Amino acid sequence: MPARRDMPSTVERSSDKAQRTWSKTHDSAVETYGEGERAHRTAFSALKHSFEKVGDHWEAKEQKGPSDDQAARSTPEAGKTAGGVDANASKRHLYEIARRLDVPGRSTMSKEELVDAIDKANQRETRAARE
Repeated sequence: MPARRDMPSTVERSSDKAQRTWSKTHDSAVETYGEGERAHRTAFSALKHSFEKVGDHWEAKEQKGPSDDQAARSTPEAGKTAGGVDANASKRHLYEIARRLDVPGRSTMSKEELVDAIDKANQRETRAARE
């Protein structure tokens, strides 16, 4: 199966359910679109609907749904995404994630600032896990 060979390390460090979600969607997308970037984007899109990135792995979201404005579009446009952060979650939830990731200054941040700070913390954690 191509999904197991191509699975990103952040998904490998996640739950079996997250791995199955990514794998099944990836393999289906490979059959439809062929191997490559589009299959990966499709798999991540499905993953982000039910999971959010926390540090170096993916965790189940409290509520299923699009993770950001980009994911909510039926035909995504070029542009910035929240990188796996559930930007549609409550500020309280984002604050709790920021607390778990030990984001400095989180208590004075707006919701948008929390999303950006969590994304940066996630990237740092992922880099550290890959080393």
